[in-house]
Amino acid sequence: MLIDFIHIQNFRKLKNCRIDFSEKETLFVGANNSGKTSAMDALILFFKSRNKFNTKDFTLSNWNSINAIGEKWIAEKDPLNIDLTIKDWEEQLPVLDIWLKVENHELHHVSNLIPTLDWTGGLLGVRLRYEPSKIEDLYKEFTSACKNSSEIIGDSLKGKTKSNFNLWPKNMWDFLENRMNTHFSVKTYLLNPLLKDSPQQLTEFDIPIEGDTLNRIIRVDIINAQRGFSDANTDISDGHNSKSLSSQLRSYYDKHLNPTIYPTAEDVAALQLIHDAKETFDKNLKESFKTALGELELLNYPGFGNPKINLSSQINTVDSLQHDSSVQYILDDGNSGLSLPEKYNGLGYQNLISMIFKLIRFRDEWMKIGKSLNPTDTETIFEPLHLILVEEPEAHLHAQVQQVFIKEAYKVLRNHRELGENKVFCSQLIISTHSNHVAHEIAFTSLRYFKREIGTGGNISTSTVVNLSKTFGKDDDTTKFAIRYLKTTHSDLFFADAVIMVEGPAERMLMPYFIKHHTKLNNCYLSILEIGGSHAHRLKPLIENLGIISLVITDIDSINPKDKGKKVRPEKNMGYSSGNDTLKTWIPKMADLDKLLVLKSSDKEDSVLPIKIAFQTPIIVNSGKADITVNPYTFEDSLVMENRLIFQALTQGKGLLKKMISAANETDIEKSGQLMYDCITETGAKKAEFALELFYIEEPNKLKTPDYIKEGLDWLESKLISQKTGLQNT
Repeated sequence: MLIDFIHIQNFRKLKNCRIDFSEKETLFVGANNSGKTSAMDALILFFKSRNKFNTKDFTLSNWNSINAIGEKWIAEKDPLNIDLTIKDWEEQLPVLDIWLKVENHELHHVSNLIPTLDWTGGLLGVRLRYEPSKIEDLYKEFTSACKNSSEIIGDSLKGKTKSNFNLWPKNMWDFLENRMNTHFSVKTYLLNPLLKDSPQQLTEFDIPIEGDTLNRIIRVDIINAQRGFSDANTDISDGHNSKSLSSQLRSYYDKHLNPTIYPTAEDVAALQLIHDAKETFDKNLKESFKTALGELELLNYPGFGNPKINLSSQINTVDSLQHDSSVQYILDDGNSGLSLPEKYNGLGYQNLISMIFKLIRFRDEWMKIGKSLNPTDTETIFEPLHLILVEEPEAHLHAQVQQVFIKEAYKVLRNHRELGENKVFCSQLIISTHSNHVAHEIAFTSLRYFKREIGTGGNISTSTVVNLSKTFGKDDDTTKFAIRYLKTTHSDLFFADAVIMVEGPAERMLMPYFIKHHTKLNNCYLSILEIGGSHAHRLKPLIENLGIISLVITDIDSINPKDKGKKVRPEKNMGYSSGNDTLKTWIPKMADLDKLLVLKSSDKEDSVLPIKIAFQTPIIVNSGKADITVNPYTFEDSLVMENRLIFQALTQGKGLLKKMISAANETDIEKSGQLMYDCITETGAKKAEFALELFYIEEPNKLKTPDYIKEGLDWLESKLISQKTGLQNT
C-alpha cells in the first residue's frame, strides 16, 4: 500500500494543489515562500495535530467569503431564513485528499473505506476536511457575541460622535481567532475513485465517517525543522524531539529494551544482578548513615508517634542513563580510556546522529521491536504504510554530511527483516529542503517543485506543484543532457528566485559584479548557470516546466551560410545568419542576422512564460569625430568596446587580455573592432584566463555592464519586483 498522491485545497498558499508521491523518497524543493512548509504542515495538522489549526491556515483570500457569511448571518433578522448547511463554507475550507494505491491482497486493511461493492483494488480516496462541527452552534454563539458587543458600544457612545471603534468580534475571522477549535474539527469522507483526476464536490448524501479511519492504515512520524540543539523554542509536539542524544537513547531503552517491562527469560539474569546490587548498596547505606541518624535521637526523634527513618535505594536501569555523560565519544581506539560527553561533539554530527537515531526509533516502534510489543495484547496493529516527514534535514549540517544523511535515510527505515524490498509493509519518506546538496543526491524523478503563482490586482499569491518525474522520466537526449548537466553542477536552480544562463566562464565570473549594479537584484537568490549558447535550449523543457523566471545571456555567433557556415564578424546587409541554436530554436526562433540586430527588446521574450533572451546588440562609439556603430561578436569584445577607456588605461596583462588592451588602444574604431574579433576567434583564445587576469589587475566593479546584458538584467529586476508586491501567505 502506498500514497499515490495528495490534493490540498484552501491551506495557506496551497489553494488548489496536487502533489504526487514517489514510492520511496519524495523531495519538496522550491524557492523561499513557495509553499514547501505549507505542504508539510498540512500533512502534520491533518494527520497528527488536528486540534491545532488556526485562522492563518486558511488561504488568506478565502476570508473575504467567510466574513461575508458572518455578515449575512448578522444582517438576517429571521433565523429561519439562514442557510445553516455546509454549502456556503465548502469552497473555503482546508482540505486534504489522500489517494492510496491498494493491492488486492490488502483489502482487509481498508474494508471500512471501500466506496462500492464492486471495488476490488486500485486507487482509494479519502478526504480530510477541517469544517464546522455544528453550524447551528457556531451561528448562535457568533451572532450572540456580535449582538452583545454592538449593544455595549451603542450604550457607551450615546450622545457621542460616531466612531470606528469595535469590540470583539469585528467579523467572523476575529471571532474564530479565539473560538475556531471549539467549533471546527477534521471530518473524513470517502471519495469516488472514478473521479480521481480532479477535486470532487461532496453532496448532501456524503456522510462523514466516524473515528480516525486512517489510524490503523498509516503510521506517521515527524522530524521537525527545529531540532532543539540551538533553539530553545523547538517544537516538541511529537513528544520525542528531545534536546540530546542521551535523552533519545533513554526513551528508546525504556520502550524497547527495559528488562522490567514484559520481562523475558533473557531478562532474568539482569534483573537478578540489579536486585543483588540494590541489597548490597542498601546495607552500605544503613551502615554509613547509622551515626548521623543516631544523632537525631538526641532531639527526641523519632519519638512517640513519629515513624522511624529507613534508607532504601532504588536502582532503575533507565536512571542509569540520566546524566550528561551517558553518551560519550571515544577519542582514539579506546585503549587510553579518553572520551568526551556528547555536548562536546560538533553540532552538525549531533544533529546527524540524532536524526538517524530517530529514524531507527520510528522504524522499531512501527515494527514493535522489543518491549514495544505487549505480549498480552490480543490486537496488535501493524500499519501497512509508514509515512515519515522530515523538514529541512540540512539544518546545522555541512554539505558532505547532508549528502550522507539523504543517501542513508531510506536504507535505515528499511533495515529490518520484515522490510527491505518486501512490499507487505511500505515506507514513504517525504523531505522538504532548501539545500541543493540534498537535492543533488536524490533521483530527479522524485523532486516535486513548488512553483509560485503570483497574484494580480491585489489577489493573494498561491502555489502549484510540478511533478518533475514527468520531465526527467523521459528517455530522450534532451532529458539525458539535463540530468547529466545538473549532476555535474549544483542543483540550486530548484531553490532560486530566478535563473541566469550564461554563455561561458568569463560571463559567469563577471555576472555577480554586473548584478551589484542592480541593487534590487542583489537582494534576490539568483542561480547562475554556465551552459553555453549552443546548449541553453536543451534545458528548455525543464525551464518551461518549472515556470521559473529565466534570463538566457548568449552570443549572436554570426556565420556566413554561403561559405559553409564559417564564422564571420557581424555586419548588416551581408546575408549573414546566427549559428546559435538557442536563437534559432527557442527565442526568438530566428536566424537572420539583419533581423536579429534590430530586434526589439519585447520580441526577445517568451509570449507566455517569464523567459528572456539577451545577445549582443550594436554599440555606438564616438571616435572623436563621429559616432560609429560596431557590432560585437561575443561577450568579450562587447565588454572591452563599452569600457574602452578602462582597458586603454591598463598597462599590464597577458594572453587574451593583453591583446584586447592593444585592440582597445587602436584609434580607428572599425579597425579596433576587427582586432578584437580576431583575438577572440583565434585558436587557443582563453576566455576564462581573460576574466581572471582582469580580476587581478582591475576592480571589476568599475566596469560598465554591456548594454545587452543590462537590458536583460533590467527585465529580470522588473519581473522579480512584480513578484514581491502584494500579500504573501506562507
